[in-house]
Parts: sequence; C-alpha cells; structure tokens
Amino acid sequence: MKARDVVVVDGIRTAFGRAGEKGCFWLTRADDMVVRVIRELLRRNPRVKAEMVEENVWGATTQEGDQGLTLGRTSALLAGLPDSCSGFSVDRMCAGGLTAVTAAASEIALGACDIAIAGGVEHMGHHPMGATADPNPRFLTEKLVSEDALVMGKTAENLHDMFPEITREMADEYAVHSQRKTARAYSEGIIQKMIVPMTVYTREGWMVADRDQQPRPETTLESLRTLKTPFRAQGRVTAGNASGLNDGASGVLLMSADKAAELGVVPKMRLVGYAYAGVRPEIMGYGPIPSTHKILQRTGLTMEDMGIIELNEAFAVQCIVFMKEFGLKFPDDERFNALGGAVAFGHPLAGSGPRLAIHLMHLFGERPRARYGLTALCVGLGQGGSVIWENLQMNGSGTRSEE
Repeated sequence: MKARDVVVVDGIRTAFGRAGEKGCFWLTRADDMVVRVIRELLRRNPRVKAEMVEENVWGATTQEGDQGLTLGRTSALLAGLPDSCSGFSVDRMCAGGLTAVTAAASEIALGACDIAIAGGVEHMGHHPMGATADPNPRFLTEKLVSEDALVMGKTAENLHDMFPEITREMADEYAVHSQRKTARAYSEGIIQKMIVPMTVYTREGWMVADRDQQPRPETTLESLRTLKTPFRAQGRVTAGNASGLNDGASGVLLMSADKAAELGVVPKMRLVGYAYAGVRPEIMGYGPIPSTHKILQRTGLTMEDMGIIELNEAFAVQCIVFMKEFGLKFPDDERFNALGGAVAFGHPLAGSGPRLAIHLMHLFGERPRARYGLTALCVGLGQGGSVIWENLQMNGSGTRSEE
C-alpha cells in the first residue's frame, strides 16, 4: 500500500505564560489548555465535525497530575470529541509535541485514520522538568552519561566548549535579534493570529491570556552583558541567551489530502518527511544537526531548498551551531526563525514543536515562493527531531505547485 499524503489544515496555540506563581496559567490546569486548543481548531474549521476526528495525540514531558492519565484520551473526552475518538500520549521531552504530530501523521499516511488532532503541552509551573524523575544510578556510577546531561544549561556550556569560536557576545547578539524579531512580529499583529485567547483565573482575579509573557523587547546587548552565568563561573550561558521556563499548549489539525479534498478544506502544508536522531546526552543542543542531515538525505532535498527554517532556540548557542553547520548567515538569516524563537517566546517543552509548525504555516502564507520549510528542535538527554513540509499556499488552492 502506498503511503497517503498528510496535510496540516490549521494550527493554534495558547499564549505562553511564565512558569510559577506569577505566571498567567498558575491556577489553570494543563489539560484545560489542551481542551481550549482542540475546541478552537474545530471552531475555526466548521467543515470538520467533532465526530470526524478519529485520533487525538498529545505530548507532555511530565505525565502526571493534570498532564497524566493518558492526556490524549482524557482531553478528547473533555473537549467534547466523540467516544469513538481514540487518544494517546507521548514523551520525547522537548520534542513530545512534534512526535505527537509525526505519530498522528503516520497513522493517517498508513490509513489507520483520516483526521487527527495532535499537539503538545507543558505546565512547567506545576511540573518542573525532572522534579519527580528517578534516574537509574547506573547512569552515573557506570559513567554511561555525564552529570551535565541532566542540566540543560550545562549542555549548552558544553556546546560552547565544542565550538570555542562561538563567544558569549555572539550568543547575546543572537538573543537581541530574536527579541527584536518577536517584538516586530507582535507590532505587525502576526503573533496574535496564532494565539487563542483563554480566560483564566489568577491571584489578581480573572484575566484573558492572549499574549506571551516571556518576550522582553527592551533587551539590549548592554543589559545582557550584566547577567550572571549560573551554570559555570565565567561561563557563556545566561538567562538572556537561553529560553525561559513556561506554560503553554500548541496543536494542529491533520488529515489525509484526499479527505481534505472531499470536505472542501484547503490545507496549508504537506508533511514531506521526518527524522529523529541521537547524540551524546551532554551535548543535547547538537541533536537537530544529525536529524536534519538524516531527513535531507532521505528526501533528496538540500538546505538550499528550504525557504523557511524554524528551530526551537532552547539556547542561542544551539542555533548558532546549527547556522554554522548549514551555512546560514549569522546573526540574522532571513530564512531562519523570522518571527523570533524560544529565547523570546519561551519554551514549554512539549508545546514547542507544534509552535514551530504553526509559525511555518503562517510564514508559508506570507512567502508563497518558499516551496519547502524545515521545523527542527533539540531534545533533552541527547536527541534531535526534524520535519520537512511543503507549502500548499503557493497557488492558493491547497494543492502542490509544479516546478
């Protein structure tokens, strides 16, 4: 059986709040954020009835509490999807949401279902990364991995060690550009189109969460120079050139290309292929490089074919290493993270992968000449994930354009 084409019809996310008591989602459940995304995807696409959705897949790094009990199934029931809609949860840490998307897409490609919703959520205020984990002591006693592998900031310092030509000043310069791009995207009303407002209760009363809390548009090189390096004395990684700790959910609506045509739905992009790869856990930020090489080789495409590139931006150094590897212009290649990245928006772990796809979807609409785009991210404990997409907004019909 030939694999079917899988398309993204739509994508949406909540705002990304700061993790902790001062965050807008501190008194909001993670599964309720997922429900808000699911319901908005259906509201925005009335030709897709709830009873048509056959699968609901969600990624979360910490699968307990309000992110536990098989979130893909419980959120389907909470959102009003039919009992017939199956659901499951996945964990690939930072790539949990991306893995949910590729897993659901694989089901569609093989004919297991026609329509699915997939995404990722992380409430880092309720579930700090690794807080309840119990790593096997053999990891350290048998020196299977470095102690640095469990502290993401230390893995970023290790990348600086691998590439000593990448200085703290370069990382800070990159971070300033990220903040500026995000500020510009907000001023132009682009980001607002990707966020579903959510009414939430906070310690100050009710509010509408419709804007990311993490961006700092006032950031300057001078202000970044004053920040401490918490992971190493005289280090290079700071709070200013790293992503934040955040709460948020992102999701996409997927279906087969044939089903989209049957329903009269115009899709935004087609999944061309995906790949995951592993690296040494203590240099986890290097992960997107082998996963990207892998998918380029398997699809026969090159980085020159990629008109838009979205990388998660866990740390500035991670992005600079990627840019150097693939010959992208530092510090601001027009193809690369055009709306900013996680240094500005924040990084709610499993919620970040679908956010990249949503950015790409919108940028495809703004750049109809860009035929292909890449979404990629690094993954805690040493992995990378990369997905190549084809722009179906090139001719306005939701179909592939000829060369």
